[in-house]
Parts: sequence; structure tokens; C-alpha cells
Amino acid sequence: MNYKDLIIRSGVRMLHSGLTVETWGNISVRDPETGLIYLTPSGMPYDILCEDDVVVMNSDFQVVEGTRKPTIEAGMHIRIMNARPDVNAVLHTHPVDSQIFACLHRDIPPVIDEAAQLLEGPARCARYALPGTDELADNVVEALGGGMACLMANHGAVCVGGDIDHAFRVCTVLEMTAKIYYKALCIGDPQPIDDEKVAFMADFVKNSYGQR
Repeated sequence: MNYKDLIIRSGVRMLHSGLTVETWGNISVRDPETGLIYLTPSGMPYDILCEDDVVVMNSDFQVVEGTRKPTIEAGMHIRIMNARPDVNAVLHTHPVDSQIFACLHRDIPPVIDEAAQLLEGPARCARYALPGTDELADNVVEALGGGMACLMANHGAVCVGGDIDHAFRVCTVLEMTAKIYYKALCIGDPQPIDDEKVAFMADFVKNSYGQR
């Protein structure tokens, strides 16, 4: 697979899916065969990237290919993948409704079935730290835990997946859940799905749902 091309196409996809604006957000994909991690460069428009702009790093935080500066959050992406062998794609996005809860430092609970199935629990809000710092990376890894999405206080969201399409599905469901949760809070007291049923549905989607 051409992972550099995948990063480029994913950047355009993220931009035009309403998950970010301008050059904000960042993307990484890991090649499970080599362990190398492909990342978006820092501060470059997604719709003009070429393969030479993609930065390749290893799990020791070293650049092994590319001349561009990697995304400022490269350390966060690598720390997530080092902590989660099941994760081969990380999307850091700036979606509007999810960011509302990030500004409130408030978790987004699984109030709809789709969230239970794909987020596998609440999207917890990581403690605030400055962008690009080790502190922020550690806070995100902690908030993410074994789940598939978390919020970054006053900043945005992080969604992960076994591959990039999985990560995009998580992003879409997180933002949909944020929209519904916000509207439900305006009316009354939305009730999260209990942990046992969340675990059942997450397992069902992983192991039984769809065509095998």
C-alpha cells in the first residue's frame, strides 16, 4: 500500500468532511508490517500536499524519511500507537459540536447505539495542556485509555482505528453523538447506555456484524 498517498487523500477527506478547517488537525497511519508511521506535515494545506511532504517516523520518535517538519502533535500520535497495538490510524480533528464539550471539559457519554458500538464507551475529555507538548500527549493517551475517541480540552478531538477508514467512522459517530447529546441536554436529561450493554454492542460490531 502507498501510505503517503493514503495520508494525502485522508487529509483532503478530513478537510471536506467538516472535521477541521484550514490546516488544523493532523493524521497518522502506521504500516503494521514495518511499524513505520506516516504523518501529515506541520501547517500545510491538505489540498496541496504531495508525497514528498509526508513525514515518516519510527516508534522511537525519529524521522526516517522526509524533509518537512512533522505535525506538532507527532509525539501524541506515536505515543498513542506505542500504547495501543490495535491502533494503526489516528485522526486529530476540530469538529464544531465535539469542541463545544471540549470547551466545557465535559465527557460525551454513549447516549446512542452507534456510540456504544464504535466509540466503545464515553469520549473522555483530556486535561488541558499546550499543543505539541509531552504533557498533552500523555493526557490524551490517559483519556483515550482502551476507547476509540477522546476530547482535548479547549482544543479538539482524537479518534483512532485499526485502519484509516475505521478512524473516520469513529470521527463521524463522535460528532453525530455530540450533536444529539447537545440537543438532548437542551430538552432534558439524556441517559447513557449502561456499561454492560456498551461492551456487548462493541463486541458484536467487532465480531458478528456485517458480512464476514
